[in-house]
Amino acid sequence: MSTETLTGLRDYLYSTLSPANMIWLGTQLMEYAQQQEAPLKRFTKEELNARLDQAEAEIAAGLGTPHEEMMREWEEELAREEQELLARQELEMAEAV
Repeated sequence: MSTETLTGLRDYLYSTLSPANMIWLGTQLMEYAQQQEAPLKRFTKEELNARLDQAEAEIAAGLGTPHEEMMREWEEELAREEQELLARQELEMAEAV
């Protein structure tokens, strides 16, 4: 696409999307671009089995993080990110007024 076309698309999105939607779209576009730049490596069945064996050995040795703790940490991180997003949106709205 030409720079002119992309600029027009950007300006259209600026005029129609809320800041939260722009952040979401930007994040999605970045993730997609990163996936295209570095596609996932394909593993052989033997490599996958070796990884599973290693993970099972680590679990048996008591290493790693229990599922419940990992989920709790993940939920806390998501809640923190949501609070930060809401705070940024409130600040933007206050600055706009």
